[in-house]
Amino acid sequence: MNNNELVAMAAAMLDKAYVPYSKFPVGAAILCEDGSVYSGCNIENAAYGPTICAERAALCRAICEGNHKIAKVAVVGETEDYCYPCGVCRQTLYEFNPNMKIICGRRDGNIVEHYLHELLPNAFGPLTLNDK
Repeated sequence: MNNNELVAMAAAMLDKAYVPYSKFPVGAAILCEDGSVYSGCNIENAAYGPTICAERAALCRAICEGNHKIAKVAVVGETEDYCYPCGVCRQTLYEFNPNMKIICGRRDGNIVEHYLHELLPNAFGPLTLNDK
């Protein structure tokens, strides 16, 4: 699956987002190393803390299906600028592959691409715990 196809799958989730408070829909699609794709959208909550981002919603779907080998994540918002994962999502994704590609898109189809370790330098991860 190419980046544009993955971004299109993420964009398809924008209309499913539950965002009554922020009015900021986000869609995400995760491509696993075996070719499986899992999508998600952000789901807000009146208590704010229980809100889940699109990236983590998609990641939960992948993990629940037993797929831990993440290759790429596409994130799309409805803004004029590119939509990047928040800090919590970056940390959560890092757990599964610090070298995964992050494709940040806009609904108009334009994209930029980064490695996760570039967006979260000097991160705390599983290898940090193995240093003991």
